[in-house]
Amino acid sequence: MTTHEYATTLSWSGSTGVGYDGYDRSHTVTPSGAPELTISADPAFRGDPAQLNPEQLLLAAATSCQLLSFLAVAARARIDVVAYADEAVAIMPDDVRPTRITEIVLRPRITVRGDASRVPRLVEIAHSECFIANSLAVSMRIEPTIEEI
Repeated sequence: MTTHEYATTLSWSGSTGVGYDGYDRSHTVTPSGAPELTISADPAFRGDPAQLNPEQLLLAAATSCQLLSFLAVAARARIDVVAYADEAVAIMPDDVRPTRITEIVLRPRITVRGDASRVPRLVEIAHSECFIANSLAVSMRIEPTIEEI
């Protein structure tokens, strides 16, 4: 059995001595073998709007994993997927304690060459095989739109 391990390094410097309103939220994360990312907090939490934030990265991981799982499932089923785009959203209400993302909605637009009748089931299978979805304790909905060409 193989165990996969993922590593990153994180670095921040500054001062919180000026209080909550005054410190910089920007920091760098370097995934092993990948380019450095500059990340900040969501602007609602005094972060830099020009930088990615952890909530966006969590959503990106969820939608990317669903895509990759779906492509693998479709390829094994001999379905010719020619395009896939998603407009995903993560919901984080202010009135829930502890504060957390409570729902992720994926809305993939999937274009296949030929018969698409099996695609809805393959979307479900892909979701059940998605490593990230299986790791999250958040409600996830997938609302696919499927097109045949």
